[in-house]
Amino acid sequence: MNKQWRKTGLAWTAIGAFALALAGCGAAGKENTAPQTEPAKVVSSEAGSGKPAAGALKTQYPLKEKDATGNEFTFAKAPDKIASVSPAETEILFALGLGDKIVGVSDFDDYPAEAKSKPKLGGVVKPNTEAMIATGADIIFTGVSMKKDAVEQLRGMNLNLFKVEPKTVADVMNDVLQFGRITDRQEQAEQVVAKMKADMQKVQDAVKSVPQEQKKKVYVEFSPGWTVGKGEFMDELITLAGGINVAADTKGWNQISEEKIIQANPDVILYASDVVDDKTKKTMDQLIRGRSGWDQINAIKNNRVIGLASGPFNRPGPRLTEGLLAMAKAIYPDLVK
Repeated sequence: MNKQWRKTGLAWTAIGAFALALAGCGAAGKENTAPQTEPAKVVSSEAGSGKPAAGALKTQYPLKEKDATGNEFTFAKAPDKIASVSPAETEILFALGLGDKIVGVSDFDDYPAEAKSKPKLGGVVKPNTEAMIATGADIIFTGVSMKKDAVEQLRGMNLNLFKVEPKTVADVMNDVLQFGRITDRQEQAEQVVAKMKADMQKVQDAVKSVPQEQKKKVYVEFSPGWTVGKGEFMDELITLAGGINVAADTKGWNQISEEKIIQANPDVILYASDVVDDKTKKTMDQLIRGRSGWDQINAIKNNRVIGLASGPFNRPGPRLTEGLLAMAKAIYPDLVK
């Protein structure tokens, strides 16, 4: 994967390490399922053990929470030192106003700007164990890129890893609320989720009048030669934006078949605008338009090849619904303002 992608894109999608490891991989004990047009239920911050009553917005400790691996954590108080080895989870923590408590982030964390100055803990799939231990973090958050066996190996080194595995926009919202409970930042978490819900509602209201037979066929290329099928949040974004994913007959993250995309003939092609192909040094736009036979695709013939900033639409964090808005505007510019 190219260097620019590593800085600005979803770092856990590093080609090979990410796609081969994550293709078809879901949360522990769960099967990958196709995203729904209507979002899954967002769990109230009141639900579960140790949660405050409605309106309290203060976490009552001790608090028990389970992560995506099924591991139960007991928090005697809000953690004082927090680390993250996943860009999306780092963004959640900063969105909750926890910047002063963050003692380390992954090498790929670049948003917000403050994250760039935090101590670096190595890669996303294989972080720097010594650096992680040196932080003295009370809790270390990790996301979809780290396999369960790697999590368990690090836990064996007395590192307190809390893993999330968001597959839908609702999952991301629930992660935000859960992080808010753990860190006693529930009010901030509710505000972040309210903003995400407002973004979603704006998109759904704008595209709800599009008849099924008139929905645009959409192809997304988030990294050179890679797209997404069912069971992942990026596929759900296409559906929520009123589009039809031309790769929806596959599951997870996939290397593309160029011939298959020609046959699918998408109306709109979306790509990560801040990515340059390492091998050819071409921009994604040049790469897509230059493929043999692709000049016959409607999206290219009608100049509907559109670049989107990669972070908001390919990191399952608080900016994900901003990515949804950008995607919907690209697909239906006359409907979504």
